[in-house]
Amino acid sequence: MPSKKVIVLILSYNGKKLLDDSISSYLQNNYDNFEVVIIDNGSTDQTKEYVESKWPEVKVLRTEVNLKYSGGFNFGLEYAFGEQKADYVLITNNDVKVDSNIIKATVEVAESNTKVAFVTGKVYYYDDPEVFQTCGREWEEKNWRGDDIGIGEKDKGQYDSVRELPWCDDIFWLVNKDIYDKVGGYNTEFAFQAEDFEWQIRAKKEGYKIYYTPDAKLWHKESVTIGKVSPFKMYYNFRNPLIAHMMHREYKDFKHYYRDKRKYLFILTIKTLFNFRISYTLKSWQGFFSALNWGLKNKRIKLVQIIK
Repeated sequence: MPSKKVIVLILSYNGKKLLDDSISSYLQNNYDNFEVVIIDNGSTDQTKEYVESKWPEVKVLRTEVNLKYSGGFNFGLEYAFGEQKADYVLITNNDVKVDSNIIKATVEVAESNTKVAFVTGKVYYYDDPEVFQTCGREWEEKNWRGDDIGIGEKDKGQYDSVRELPWCDDIFWLVNKDIYDKVGGYNTEFAFQAEDFEWQIRAKKEGYKIYYTPDAKLWHKESVTIGKVSPFKMYYNFRNPLIAHMMHREYKDFKHYYRDKRKYLFILTIKTLFNFRISYTLKSWQGFFSALNWGLKNKRIKLVQIIK
């Protein structure tokens, strides 16, 4: 039988300088039925022209405005699953370099079980290539999505078996067309941050699973576009996970998470003001209040619960 069709989607916003590693390494994959597609998300650095001149075999989808992370990938997902009838899409960042087995390894796991929605693998730090950034995410009762599995650990074979994950990050993951048809793609309420978390919640509600394979490997340059720590990122870190909890859990289930988040925000405010990082403080509070405003408007939280 012919191999399943895979489209690799790489989202890029003014990231032309990052694409050499990502495109070149994906093109060297040993899978026999895949296409690499760049989503030029409203860039102003001539990304489209650069890619088309250097890699004529790579398709470029350009949006004239920046659709943000979720909207940009949804644009690509519609092309891949809708227009091209792909069986799988491998969603991936532009600030990466990958192993030549990444497509084949993720497809093999996805094909092993019809209820597999997402498959990911080993993510290493680009600047420390034997040390893990993540091998998935833990389950936590209060926080729901817990810490990264393996973060900061040197790879000694301790995560060398295929297994089901509670959660994962979408630095890269293979997405099954079935889950896209069932629940759609990213929710654009989550423009940046927690977009993968919320999609996984919807998938899990439908009985789908998240899997990990040690044979899929990627090296990540880590938050090059939006920064490892920035006021921009702080805003969405306080806003979006809280909205995901309010959207999908009853108050009795997420209230402890909410109260911890509020307490942490007060502590962070003292720390950032002490270090004269006022913009971080302001953006954190703006994100927090944006989430509460969403919850009130959508009747997922009451005013009395906010101050309780």
